[in-house]
Amino acid sequence: MATIFKDLMAGLDEVDTFLAGETTGYKVNLPANVDVKGIRKRLKMTQARFSDTFGFSLDAVKHWEGGRRTPESSARAFLTVIAKNPAAVIAALHPLQQTAHHSAGGSRARS
Repeated sequence: MATIFKDLMAGLDEVDTFLAGETTGYKVNLPANVDVKGIRKRLKMTQARFSDTFGFSLDAVKHWEGGRRTPESSARAFLTVIAKNPAAVIAALHPLQQTAHHSAGGSRARS
């Protein structure tokens, strides 16, 4: 437990240093390949629903899944976040639906 606390504190120190302008930033390590179809299937979404929910064009999703195109670095970053925490992305992109669904007694965002 002490190790986790030390790691968290070290991370917070790094953030403080960055925000204070004492460091220039971080190097992001993006995956070279993202399994778009695998992400979409885990979310139990059709290509159309996946594209509508996350703001991708349907053609882009089809091309990525078909191997005809590779997502650019910004799309790979976004897809990585979607894979790790889709609920947070949905809540951020669809706040009105999140609020309406919660007020209707539900606990999960839908789009």
